[in-house]
Amino acid sequence: MKSRNKMRKPKLYIETSTWNFYFADDAPEKMDITKNFFRAVEKGSYQIFISETVLREIANAPEPKRRMLFDLISKYAPEELEISEDAIELVEAYLQHNVVPDKKRDDAFHVAAATVHEIDAIVTWNFKHLANLRKEELFNAVNLQRGYIRGIKILTPMEVVTYED
Repeated sequence: MKSRNKMRKPKLYIETSTWNFYFADDAPEKMDITKNFFRAVEKGSYQIFISETVLREIANAPEPKRRMLFDLISKYAPEELEISEDAIELVEAYLQHNVVPDKKRDDAFHVAAATVHEIDAIVTWNFKHLANLRKEELFNAVNLQRGYIRGIKILTPMEVVTYED
């Protein structure tokens, strides 16, 4: 009988800033960490996901960066998560509870999509509105209030890669 001792790959939602820092010549340390993260993705260490929010944000980037980012997404072929009615309701709850300001609604969409689809973690370089302990607590408090009992982790690529071999 074959052993079924294979661990499930962590599901990671790759937020827009992570894709952007792949090409961040002006931030070489973050760029290197981001490329190390994507090498781990290439090895098959993770299942990766995005949403239409990531695609829309990238579509607003100037050329040639826009093309480079879309090529990078094509290379890694993340699964696209649907922004469901449940996710939209969750975004509104985040805004109502002032987890993020209304002008940062897209950040709420990233978290809502990942939460509704039971993703393990969001990978981002956005410290102000996503990757900080207080924001993670606030998002998870709203999630719990709305019946999402599984907490979402919000990590930087460095935190993910640190756990690699």
